[in-house]
Amino acid sequence: MIDIGVKNLTKFFVIGENLLEDLSFDIQEGERVAILGRNGCGKTTLFNILTGQMDYDAGEVFVNPHKKLGLISQIPRFPDGYTVEDVLRSAYQALTKTREKMMQLEQQMTQGATEEQLREYDTLVNRFQAGGGYEMDVEVDKICNGLGISPEQRTQSFSSLSGGEKTRVNLARLLLEKTDILLLDEPTNHLDLRSVEWLEGYINSFKGTVLAISHDRYFLDTIAQRVIEITDGHAEFYSGNYSFYIEEKQARFNLQLKQYEQEQAKLKQLGYTVERMKGWGINNRTLYRRAMSIQHRMERIKKTERPKTEKTMKASFSQKDFSGDVVFQMKNVEKSFGERTLFSDVELKVEGGERIALLGDNGTGKSTFIKCLLGEEDCKGKIQFGPTVKSGYLPQIIHFDHPERSLYDTMLYEKNCTPQVARDRLGAFLFQGEDVFKSVGNLSGGEQSRLRLCMLMDEKINLLILDEPTNHLDIASREWVEAAIEEFDGVLLFVSHDRYFIEKFAERIWLLEDGQIRDFKCGYQKYRSILEHEAAAKPQETAVSKPKKEKPKGGTKENDKLIRRLEREIEKQEAEIAQLDAAIEEAAADYQELTRLLEEKQQAEASLLELMENWEKAQSWD
Repeated sequence: MIDIGVKNLTKFFVIGENLLEDLSFDIQEGERVAILGRNGCGKTTLFNILTGQMDYDAGEVFVNPHKKLGLISQIPRFPDGYTVEDVLRSAYQALTKTREKMMQLEQQMTQGATEEQLREYDTLVNRFQAGGGYEMDVEVDKICNGLGISPEQRTQSFSSLSGGEKTRVNLARLLLEKTDILLLDEPTNHLDLRSVEWLEGYINSFKGTVLAISHDRYFLDTIAQRVIEITDGHAEFYSGNYSFYIEEKQARFNLQLKQYEQEQAKLKQLGYTVERMKGWGINNRTLYRRAMSIQHRMERIKKTERPKTEKTMKASFSQKDFSGDVVFQMKNVEKSFGERTLFSDVELKVEGGERIALLGDNGTGKSTFIKCLLGEEDCKGKIQFGPTVKSGYLPQIIHFDHPERSLYDTMLYEKNCTPQVARDRLGAFLFQGEDVFKSVGNLSGGEQSRLRLCMLMDEKINLLILDEPTNHLDIASREWVEAAIEEFDGVLLFVSHDRYFIEKFAERIWLLEDGQIRDFKCGYQKYRSILEHEAAAKPQETAVSKPKKEKPKGGTKENDKLIRRLEREIEKQEAEIAQLDAAIEEAAADYQELTRLLEEKQQAEASLLELMENWEKAQSWD
């Protein structure tokens, strides 16, 4: 059964320039399909057409009218005062109305029930049960736990959340709605690794149909059964996941190029023959007619187009020679914010050529660790670099001192280079033509990362530190960055949630967890295997010995006072974080203020985490 059908779909925003042109495809019931294509090729426009939010200019669009369709890219508006819990429960509006009718009937039937009331009540109960009404609370808890929506956050006002938090809550609401057809536009944005893995498991067990737009290649490998790529407004089809798509696309390119070259060689030979026969046919009409016949046949031959090669960045890091063995080492390094310790007793040594991934959940202090290493944050302990080490750093939040300057002027002033060198370097990173005169402040997040990377690659370095380098980049841009990094021979230290990137480069992994850094001298797959083995062994260890929890010296009354005090402090801290979130949204265009607010929020979240841990300990005391 077809859930979605698109036939000869055409959409344009400028007359004569079709974004989608005669696009056709079918999605069968239960399929999980990845929609790929470069930024701006029309993927999100296609989703908006499927949901009816946008009209189209020609063609036909069919969405199964008996199926419920949900889109995650846009966040609906909710009434003022709606909490996160209210938003989540809005997924059960129909069931809530059914329950209200049941309660009204129950009240009416206390004085005696008629047969009609009993029949209506029985119908409502069956409807409520069939819709999963009795499992609502369990389902909400399950989805929230999987996506990392804490009980405390569920009591917050939805309007006080950051953009990323709203996206996460809206994803949870969509999953709770029991949608038959899921349209997911970058669903892994704002999710940490654990939440992404949970979402993958959910999608793979989902009985309905899924269309996903994503730049997360590992995610696409895990969930996609086939790929539709939008190129020049048309659809190309691949019957496998992302890895299959990459291999098949290259194979098709090679085949088309071979056919094109063979045809061109044949046409060249025929053309040479025609010219010779024309020359001979000056005094021989038979030869001349034969030459013209061959020429007409050449014109009728259906020619294979030369396959297009995508523009690629032609750049690599300027590298500084490294002499010695130790690049840097850390002894007894510790960092705290107030009473909250992000990490302590850090003892690490890095030697030449190592490639290290720093992993951990959101808020554990990975970016702070990087800043301590670079001297941007004070910390306890000793950090010592080798005498010839020169580092380069790409931060998670890109900042330019003069966002009003153009890309061209930024290169001239900050890199002190000639106009021609500035043009050449920008061109190598696909900033060409009039694009170089755009102001830096008007660039997208991905373009700003690309510009900062362009400037970074000019510096002679042997230690490269990257904080979420693939954020905001489409798949092609991620591959450009990876190609440049592959040629870099120095030490690479990076923070990333991109598992494809981690698996490709990490030869050593540092896991920041519970205030400690665990050092895994292996790649990502072996690291995952070790963690899975530890998780499987944990329940058995717990069953063998359960240590008794010590009671506080103050006794039960003192403990009750402690719990009440902690709850008041938690409420105060949550309110402070909500205010910071609102300030962060307002300061989106002010890079200095945004950086300061994000640091302040990180400290506030660390304090809240410590309060919650203390509250849980107090609750567990007898």
